[in-house]
Amino acid sequence: MDAKLQRRVQRYGWDLASNDYDPLWQEQLAPARNWMLELAAIEPGQQVLDLACGTGLATLAAGELVGASGSVLGTDLSGQMVEVARQRAAEQRASNVTFKRMDAETLNLPDASFDVVLCSLGLMYVPDAKRAVREWRRVLKPGGRVAIAVWGKRANCGWSPVFPIVEAEVDSDVCPLFFSLGEPNALLNLCEDAGFRDVRQRRVASALKYDDAETACDAAFIGGPVALAWSRFDDEVRAEARERYKHAIEPWRCVQGYRIPGEFVIVAGTNPTAHGA
Repeated sequence: MDAKLQRRVQRYGWDLASNDYDPLWQEQLAPARNWMLELAAIEPGQQVLDLACGTGLATLAAGELVGASGSVLGTDLSGQMVEVARQRAAEQRASNVTFKRMDAETLNLPDASFDVVLCSLGLMYVPDAKRAVREWRRVLKPGGRVAIAVWGKRANCGWSPVFPIVEAEVDSDVCPLFFSLGEPNALLNLCEDAGFRDVRQRRVASALKYDDAETACDAAFIGGPVALAWSRFDDEVRAEARERYKHAIEPWRCVQGYRIPGEFVIVAGTNPTAHGA
């Protein structure tokens, strides 16, 4: 897929998902978010950048860690996601947190301006991950830290059939190479190649919990990367797609509803000082 088209698909898809994201995904993605924040080792008074921030869940958590003497900037390609994040920050009176709409690959930010850069489950969507991570290093101060979370291997994510189900109805891949960074050492190597040092990796197994099949389908089709394609399907195609997805996740049905396996990879590294670069 052309990079410009891929960005447009992601931007408008996440615009459509902005109101459904939190109720469908906030709890499911908490393990990745929490591990990322732990590896980031954020300290009071620091300046933090949260990329692909979505509705601001990690951004606001980072705001609590840096305290009144620090600040956090959350950016996202989706204007609607940014608006939801701003509303949440206002409700929580988080005066040290701000949000801007911005492409994670091309940051309109000065060099060496942040102590920590975060990205929770956003790097899989950018057209050029190598370019993005190098750009993130550019805005980090010497000695600053990056912490990134992505989905793990496709085989370890029981919800992954959503992609071929949707792609069967459209002309191109809706999210090319989505799971590539979840392969062994792929994200770690990407960060090292970008110049980060002392890179640590953690692979975390999790489970996406849903009370019923309809909620699991909503999360898969409405809450994220395939939302734009889904919005253009007619009722018949939607019904067929939901039935196919229900069949795919049937092995994960239990007394409590559905416990669909998932996996996250979290990596953190340090931007070398000028002397050690």
